[in-house]
Amino acid sequence: MSFHNKTAFITGASRGIGKAIALKLAAEGANIVIAAKSVEENPKLGGTIFSAAEEVEAAGGKALAIQLDIRDEAASKAAIEKAAAHFGGIDILINNASAINLTPTEKTEPKRYDLMHSINVRGTFFLCQAAIPFLAKGTNPHILNLSPPISMKPKWFAGHLAYTMSKFNMSMIAYGLAAELKPQGIAANALWPKTTIATAAVNNLLGGEMLMKMSRTPEILADCAWYILRRPSATCTGNFFLDEDLLAEEGITDLSGYAYVPGNTNFYRDLFVD
Repeated sequence: MSFHNKTAFITGASRGIGKAIALKLAAEGANIVIAAKSVEENPKLGGTIFSAAEEVEAAGGKALAIQLDIRDEAASKAAIEKAAAHFGGIDILINNASAINLTPTEKTEPKRYDLMHSINVRGTFFLCQAAIPFLAKGTNPHILNLSPPISMKPKWFAGHLAYTMSKFNMSMIAYGLAAELKPQGIAANALWPKTTIATAAVNNLLGGEMLMKMSRTPEILADCAWYILRRPSATCTGNFFLDEDLLAEEGITDLSGYAYVPGNTNFYRDLFVD
């Protein structure tokens, strides 16, 4: 299934995983809506909605850069409507934007709790809500959340309860919408990596250069998203995909090309993956 002239609305697409997915789809001539906050480059993070738009167009796609803070549901609704008007509809919604703070309960500040839940949960929910009428008119419409399989193992809650709640809620949104939107033929799935991914968040917030060296590149998730979004939306829905398992389904078992450090085989397991 070709992505030529299909429209994908991607949050957090100015860098990292979101941008990697954008470029993967753009290579097939997709229309990419780059929805993110960054309009001025932060040296620690790199990339803006405008630089990402230039890369999308250089890759072969058409780009629309929209500055968006998904905590503002009115702005999200307006962004969806602007994107649909600009490209004539929306076929794909990828909820990639997320906030992370790995602290135990006693050390979780209210502002950090609110940030994670207003972006990861509330923002994702109301962006989906705004997109549904347009997805219903789309071609092979998909919602894809970058969130983990839901697990009730205590170890995933013990060290960072607030973050775990927010990410599992993103997955619940995908799971719930899969059932709710099935009559309309709109798919909703979740995708998560088995290893850490070399992004600004890993470098700046989690483990620095040492963890980066034990990570894979964002392209592994971009390739996975490509495979998921090609599948029929009427039947490929309600799944919690893990990158390695999905690629194995597609006959891809040599993942050496995704190593951030070429030749590395010692990868760090991501959260929520046994």
